Amino acid sequence: MNLKQLEYFVHVAELGSFSKAALVLDIAQPALSRQVRALETDLRETLLLRNGRGVTLTEAGQRLFEHGKSILQSVAAARSDMGASRDEPTGRITVGLPPTLSRQLTLPLVDAFRRRCPQGRLAIVEGLSSHIVEWITTGRVDVGLMYNPEAQPALEITPVLEEPLCLVSPAEAGSPGGEGAGSAPLRQLSRYPLIVPERGHAIRRLLETQAALAGVRLEIGWEVSSIAAIVELVCAGYGHAVLHASAVTASGRADQLRVRPLVEPRLATVLCLAASAHKRASPLMRQTTRLLVELARSLPQGAAAQSQPG
Repeated sequence: MNLKQLEYFVHVAELGSFSKAALVLDIAQPALSRQVRALETDLRETLLLRNGRGVTLTEAGQRLFEHGKSILQSVAAARSDMGASRDEPTGRITVGLPPTLSRQLTLPLVDAFRRRCPQGRLAIVEGLSSHIVEWITTGRVDVGLMYNPEAQPALEITPVLEEPLCLVSPAEAGSPGGEGAGSAPLRQLSRYPLIVPERGHAIRRLLETQAALAGVRLEIGWEVSSIAAIVELVCAGYGHAVLHASAVTASGRADQLRVRPLVEPRLATVLCLAASAHKRASPLMRQTTRLLVELARSLPQGAAAQSQPG
């Protein structure tokens, strides 16, 4: 058994497919299959069950998968530590991004990372803020951006910027009662059928908490996970949404929408950078966190709402 075979096996197991793993690893699929088969022969175990839809792990394969992930993370940490002694940003780093930010930041992050960290390797995963918190604490992700994380000893959290929440409506929609043409008081939300993300999403948590404190009953018309899909539904007239203005800008549909800040009280989320509080920051980590902060603060609507890091 060697590290290359272990890396190939872990990729196949994570992706559930030899063909997908071959694309990611940039290797011919027959060569990848031979390496995994050699690993099975060496261990005298069947690790993967092949079927028409891909592969599944056997019991032995699941055990090796857990060991393999830990081994590869340790090897990456060792390489990073060796680079740290030379103060070079080397090794591998995994970044977690919420879905809306992922669409806006992935390309500029990859471009900037390639220029500033040519010896480093970058992986980007997408998930809700609550998922990214869990991934950082379990070691799957090294650093991430998230909205309104709860303070906990395992995380080192740095506020990056504050983004106000807005009521997003079809462009032709009027304002009930003629109130707040340029803004939307929270008490008015009971008059709108809302399209909201699922429970656990940072915006949903904040909205329901503040509405309950204000005694406002929300009319939830639709629950949709994708922010892009929510924007599409608002444009089609299925309801209204509570989103960041930057999400509307990123959708490319701003000309079809009416965006009004929520007021009385003002609602805002805080975008934060989080990393493990128990890991020493390597040169690669320091360079990547600087890139994330720079790129996040350059987003549309972000510059005017920056908060000071704490």
